[in-house]
Amino acid sequence: MIYADNAATTKMSPKAIQTMTALLKEAWGNPSSLYAQGQRAREILEKARGDVAAVLGAEPREIIFTSGGSEADNQAILSAAALGRKKGKLHIVSTAFEHHAVLHTLDKLRKEGFEVTLLDVHENGIVRPEEVEAALRGDTCLVTIMFANNEIGTIQPIREIGAICRKKGVLFHTDAVQAVGHVPIDVRADNIDLLSASAHKFHGPKGVGFLYARKGVPVSSLIEGGAQERGKRAGTENVPGIAAMAEALGEACGQMAENAAHLTEMRDRLIRGLSGIPHSALNGDPVYRLPGNVSFCFEGIEGESLLLLLDDRGIQASSGSACTSGSLDPSHVLLAIGRVHDVAHGSLRLTLGEEIGEAEVDEIIKAVKEVVAYLRSFSPIWRDLTLGKKEYIL
Repeated sequence: MIYADNAATTKMSPKAIQTMTALLKEAWGNPSSLYAQGQRAREILEKARGDVAAVLGAEPREIIFTSGGSEADNQAILSAAALGRKKGKLHIVSTAFEHHAVLHTLDKLRKEGFEVTLLDVHENGIVRPEEVEAALRGDTCLVTIMFANNEIGTIQPIREIGAICRKKGVLFHTDAVQAVGHVPIDVRADNIDLLSASAHKFHGPKGVGFLYARKGVPVSSLIEGGAQERGKRAGTENVPGIAAMAEALGEACGQMAENAAHLTEMRDRLIRGLSGIPHSALNGDPVYRLPGNVSFCFEGIEGESLLLLLDDRGIQASSGSACTSGSLDPSHVLLAIGRVHDVAHGSLRLTLGEEIGEAEVDEIIKAVKEVVAYLRSFSPIWRDLTLGKKEYIL
């Protein structure tokens, strides 16, 4: 079996599992309790907070633990909107290919009177800083642009965008769920005010994540109750899960350069192999993308059939975001970069893990070539294309 869907979730690292299981037994106290068992849990919690902050160039007090990236996205955007409303600023700038945790939150704010500008990301899947600057207005309260796209893997010019926002006095949030642990991030140098992350994207446990909020940025609580997380997120903290996340993040960042070099080599080998399939196209920029991300469209086939047949061959992949895998509609990300509906339906996302080697990559290439040829052999769309009744798009 070859697992090639690491953008959906990663396998927990042995060290993270060891940390979590040990603390489930040894540090089961409530970190808000004053007795010894509770204070032991508090020490572990605060050490994890410091460890997470350190790898981002942040201060420990700027880290708020959450249930994952979606909650952190919601909290960041709604907090900035609440601050904007107090100041009479009801305009937000984002992009058309954000994760639905961002887009659906923006839809909610539209119903509450906010105006949202969604920027184009162009064919290469990258937003242009000058277009961000041009979209800013006197009543703009927030810019929210993902660090790296979850479907096509393109890395955005975050530092430049952040600098523009800082100069204009506009809060800048980035959904960094796909980027944290995989590419270097320094919240100070990158001019980031708010950042969202999720542990299961960098070999930590599911159901744990964090929000970075720069000191001085007011954060509203989504969950009312106790005074946990300095009153910013009620609910007893998942200490074993948080500690495991910190362990996984430290491990990922410590091996980042080595992992990135290996994955980039495997990624480019896979891109070269799949590019040999006629009437196919790589989605997104070939260089400014995550080390392990390969996204392709194949004309004349349906992506769902491609996935099922690859699964029969022991290759686990996806067509895009796992959060929308049940939808029959084509990916909004692919439509945003200009893919037409028929082509967007024939998409394949392969996201590689650090353990993959040349033999596995070559096996993927061989399987995809054979399955695409097989599906095209009885596709009425492909038949019309080959007979000249329709024109090729790719």
